[in-house]
Amino acid sequence: MATEMVVHNGGCHCRRVRWRAQSPPTVVAWNCNCSDCSMRRNTHFVVPFERFELLGDSEKFLTTYTFGSQSAKHTFCKVCGITSFYTPRSNKGIAITYRCVDPGTLSHVEVKHFDGVNWEKSQNSTDDGQG
Repeated sequence: MATEMVVHNGGCHCRRVRWRAQSPPTVVAWNCNCSDCSMRRNTHFVVPFERFELLGDSEKFLTTYTFGSQSAKHTFCKVCGITSFYTPRSNKGIAITYRCVDPGTLSHVEVKHFDGVNWEKSQNSTDDGQG
């Protein structure tokens, strides 16, 4: 049976960054304890690159922060500072901050823990798109 897909719209607090993403209405979101995610309290789910679209002139309001391995691209709004999405270190897709999805399309969010402090070990022990 094929997984039902819905279109989620979302973005940052000031609404200058807007995007659309396709995923099932039920997602697994990851509460990561890496230094960046834990400080921002970011809990996210990952969608493939081809299921994510930046809308309008959003790009001109974005800036990116990297650290450590320089693999993760922590993208956030220059105006309000909210990270509504970013490219995770795994580079398997776009990580959507589930609290930045507009209400009405996510029917259930299961939150799981990801040990980002020990990223390599954790990434090798899971195969569900995290990180």
